[in-house]
Amino acid sequence: MNISFENKVAIVTGGAMGIGAATATLFCQLGASVAIFDVNKPAGDEIVAQLTKAGYGATFHLCDVSIESQVESAVSKVVRLHGGLNLLVSNAGIQRYGSIVTTSRQVWEDTFDVHVKGCFHATKHAIPHMLSAGGGAIVIIASVQSFVAVANSTAYVAAKHALMGISRSIALDFARDNIRANCICPGSIDTPLLRSVAANTPSQEETLHALGQMHAMGRIGQPEEVAKAIAFLASDWASFITGTSLVVDGGLLVPAGGMGFQKSCAEIPGA
Repeated sequence: MNISFENKVAIVTGGAMGIGAATATLFCQLGASVAIFDVNKPAGDEIVAQLTKAGYGATFHLCDVSIESQVESAVSKVVRLHGGLNLLVSNAGIQRYGSIVTTSRQVWEDTFDVHVKGCFHATKHAIPHMLSAGGGAIVIIASVQSFVAVANSTAYVAAKHALMGISRSIALDFARDNIRANCICPGSIDTPLLRSVAANTPSQEETLHALGQMHAMGRIGQPEEVAKAIAFLASDWASFITGTSLVVDGGLLVPAGGMGFQKSCAEIPGA
């Protein structure tokens, strides 16, 4: 038996690039009609053109998830076009840096606007249509930083922790309505966002390699690997799973003290 999204309608926020684009592509391949919400119109148009050329049903909707009226309008348009809504992947996100002292109010608000308000808006306006459809599945893209913290990333860490709380609240409030909500918590994934961050270091490739070495598997992940986990949680294969957080991190969170410490331990005679 294979995962199938035949006759399903899905929305993927932040779907123009990276994990979102990989998810939109996989959902199309599994039979869904997919609506991509994003502020990046050129990238959104490009991925939709590729999917349409391949014979899939995909549409792009220019939408800033931090603005509720835009989300409400885009969701309503999707439902009018396709007759319903079954799946939502809340993926839109940005990366900003700063400690609690150096983080400006604007950076804090921008980070929460996209991650937390964006998820709030998307789920708030998607759920009524899922109720009308008799149920649905929501997958929220959180992070390993929903469990741990990376230095100088206060706003991002706080926002990713908040997403886990939203997922659990939805799972509890709508479980009897056949609506499931879960989180995916990726480690370092080879996305344009990660590469843009690495580009600000002396050597992008060396930074990406170093990030890979932090994972037990010795590499960073690919967007398609995360997309497969998202598809699982959105599918009937996960029909009794709700309110959980699936870590997709190549073992990043496994080694006590980090991989550098583990390697030094492995070199101890008799250890």
